[in-house]
Amino acid sequence: MRVITQNLLGHHQDWPRRLPAAASMFRRLDPDVVTLQETIATDGDDQAIEVLGDGYHVTHHPLREPDGSGITIASRWPIGAVRELDLQVGPRTADFRASAQIADIHWPHSDVPLLLVNHKPSWATNLEYERGRQAVLTAGFIEELVERTGQHVIVAGDMDAVPDADSIRFWRGLRALDGTSVSYRDAWELVHGAEPGPTFAPSLTPIIEDHWRTDLDRRIDYVFVRCGRAGPSLRVTNCCRTFEGPLDGVWPSDHCGVVADLDPGRAT
Repeated sequence: MRVITQNLLGHHQDWPRRLPAAASMFRRLDPDVVTLQETIATDGDDQAIEVLGDGYHVTHHPLREPDGSGITIASRWPIGAVRELDLQVGPRTADFRASAQIADIHWPHSDVPLLLVNHKPSWATNLEYERGRQAVLTAGFIEELVERTGQHVIVAGDMDAVPDADSIRFWRGLRALDGTSVSYRDAWELVHGAEPGPTFAPSLTPIIEDHWRTDLDRRIDYVFVRCGRAGPSLRVTNCCRTFEGPLDGVWPSDHCGVVADLDPGRAT
């Protein structure tokens, strides 16, 4: 099965011009499940459908910015129960709709649904403390579900933190926060080891806004597979970046995303 996480940048930076490039790349990559960030969903506009085309079930988190931007899950397979978290954890996060979606995906590999999680914490560079608290909230909710259901779990999203940040180390099982811990394997790390693989690269991507130009190229978008007692429950067979460059001179987003191929053979 193929998983993609991708930040679409909403309608910024000339979306009508970016749309054909983004749609073409999604057609070529042909994912089974997708987590999207900065995706517009209003009464008259569904950016996810616009870019993915027919053949996907789509659910939008209702917590959205004034322009309709927020997070979205799409799946070729039916979507069952969807749980929605508001990740407001204090006054410093009030200006951004940090949120998480936790969706049952009725995949063909098991009678037990796959649990697909789109986690979008606060983006501001100086809010790593809050991103840690947000990670604990989402991970704790997942653990309560999995304790009852035994589901396989994929967590994917634009997490706005580098691999050695506390929030990401928490997801990776390298750091306890708030008296608890979990363990997920980073699909990129499983395939590429310590290769940098930046997904937000001010030095390379011309449509990144100017105020980021002096910042670092960094990896902040992830696909994670939850570990049980003995490693990840699904095997990652390949992982690479999406939207790595322009198509016919057009950059489809200011982010690279991540595409991961997983072997569901152990999904019993």
